[in-house]
Amino acid sequence: MNRRVFITSTAALALTSALSFPAFAAGRSGKFKGQSNHVTKGSVTVKDRKIILGSDFWFDGAPDPRIALGNGGKFKKGSKNDFTPLKKDTGAQTYSIPSSMNEADFDTVIVWCRKFSVPLGYAKIK
Repeated sequence: MNRRVFITSTAALALTSALSFPAFAAGRSGKFKGQSNHVTKGSVTVKDRKIILGSDFWFDGAPDPRIALGNGGKFKKGSKNDFTPLKKDTGAQTYSIPSSMNEADFDTVIVWCRKFSVPLGYAKIK
């Protein structure tokens, strides 16, 4: 019986800890909005140094789309925040954030066209 109480207490402590730190447990997330006459939609989550596009992600296409991080819904041109090509135009996909970047310094995930230097869509993450 004591063993059962210990397991229950441990589970309760774990649940209490998870509820106390929801941002850590759940990450930050948002929904994409299109830019520059492009349609970009779907969900995104930033968690554990990863950018996770949801299964509902959809983008209408461009010649050189990339994943980037920014602030205030904007990409800082000339920055190193444009770090990886978009793998595909639809569906779930995951990207690792380079160790040289601090994910907490950014509040926006951006789909960026490097060839034409234009934003194609963004999601503010909270």
